[in-house]
Amino acid sequence: MKLQLATRSQVKLRLGLSGASGFGKTYSALLLAYGITEDWSKVAIIDTENSSASLYSHLGEYNILTLEDPYSPERYIEAIRACEGYSQEVIIIDSITHEWSGKGGCLQIHERLGGRFQDWAKVSPRHQAFIDAILQSSCHIITTVRRKIDYSLDMNNSGRTRVIKHGTKEITREGFEYELTANFELINDKHQAKASKDRTGLFMNKPEFVINAATGMKLIQWCNMGTSLEMVKKEIEQCSTVEDLRCVYSKYKTYQKQIHPMIVQRKIELDSVNGQLVDKQEIIENKTKESHGTDNQ
Repeated sequence: MKLQLATRSQVKLRLGLSGASGFGKTYSALLLAYGITEDWSKVAIIDTENSSASLYSHLGEYNILTLEDPYSPERYIEAIRACEGYSQEVIIIDSITHEWSGKGGCLQIHERLGGRFQDWAKVSPRHQAFIDAILQSSCHIITTVRRKIDYSLDMNNSGRTRVIKHGTKEITREGFEYELTANFELINDKHQAKASKDRTGLFMNKPEFVINAATGMKLIQWCNMGTSLEMVKKEIEQCSTVEDLRCVYSKYKTYQKQIHPMIVQRKIELDSVNGQLVDKQEIIENKTKESHGTDNQ
């Protein structure tokens, strides 16, 4: 265990948009994506909503990948990998609700296995692999999630039960919001939003606002304030010992996947250089011994 100086790396955004049908999730996600990249050709949308993404083609020439059932975690992962393969900068997943409660999604997979509590041991790892694909993606990711009214049955003082409304709830596995950089809830059909989670500090506890391209620009500016991957690569090139390489690798956890090949290559170079130095030293020592032997004779 070793204490290290805290450093901030540039990160890929993981953004969430949730709301009821007709509140503008897809439209807002597209504007947000354009603000991040400022290039429609670098925006891809994974469409599970009956081709609803095509309705906004007038905005720009973005790319669409249509995903149909079964909505298994593996098919979502495949779609994300496909978008990454086309060098997209922003991927919109519209929506992730189907991965959880859609046809062939996690809830249906669990039901087909028998619906027992122990059957989650087989389903949860598959869902987690989908979450990991989002978190580890080389692209900025925007997810949309449907919301539904959340109810509970409470008992009053007379012993009678009554239905209590608790607002709305996201239709996906509980806890997904905690993985995001920021999560925005669309609260009405005027596309007004509020932040329910915000690591950037740009939107939390602020009045409701309408998401647009400027929102994406603010987020990418915040994102780019940290150390860039190029800066980390230069730091690796300047490492002169294996211990230096270890420090760089542990310090920049965000970039570990990308810099691992460079770390390995630089270690090989250092080992090679150190080996040459040892060989030269051995030559000097051998020549010294030979010289001493000749003098003694």
